[in-house]
Amino acid sequence: MIDLHSHILPGIDDGARSLDIALEMAEQAVSCGISHMVCTPHIHRGYFDNSQSSIEAAFQSFNEHVKRESIPLSLSFAAEVRVNELIPIWHKKGELPFLGKYDGKNVLLLEMPHSHIPQGLDVLIKWLLRNNIQPLIAHPERNRELIAENDKFNWLQRQGCLFQATAGAFVGRFGERVEEFAFRLLEKGAFHVVASDTHDLIRRPNDMQAALEVVSKYNSEYAEALFIKTPGRIIALDQNNAV
Repeated sequence: MIDLHSHILPGIDDGARSLDIALEMAEQAVSCGISHMVCTPHIHRGYFDNSQSSIEAAFQSFNEHVKRESIPLSLSFAAEVRVNELIPIWHKKGELPFLGKYDGKNVLLLEMPHSHIPQGLDVLIKWLLRNNIQPLIAHPERNRELIAENDKFNWLQRQGCLFQATAGAFVGRFGERVEEFAFRLLEKGAFHVVASDTHDLIRRPNDMQAALEVVSKYNSEYAEALFIKTPGRIIALDQNNAV
């Protein structure tokens, strides 16, 4: 499997607190059946003021440690970028880390607040698409406004976004309401990718294997697209080597 969303880089956001924990998370990912993981620390102005260069430096160091420990996990890096008005400026400065490409567009992992849909999101999405950037919305199933008002998800779909579900949502990690909404969206074929969004080993571990089993029982072909094919397409990885 290919995991497009993780907070495994140590000491850079609210994910892995130390190198030792990060290496254990890498081993946990391998045990879950993951062959490639994208390290996507937060870029959240005022909270996690990461940049392309700071993420790349942390990634290069961690990747060396993973190789030194002979952990069979290939890695790349991007970021989970919180919606804010500086995104166009960051892009013009070449400071937006992308996951890869989808239909010729650069894929940006875009995070909304968990509580609501931020004002001006439609304007930002239109700007991104005009500038050859495909927004991939992280964990919409956990957004409380979308859970309360499902029709707003339909509106978000019409804006032209892709959607990434969190693996843990399908195994009850975030509670019944999130799980129910996740399965409702799954039944509509609304998701494009499932990723772990792992932050640690216990509270937010890697649930990809468990989620794959659950989603495969629902629709094995769709599961393959969500966990392997579409993520592989985005990062341009040979899917025959990504299982």
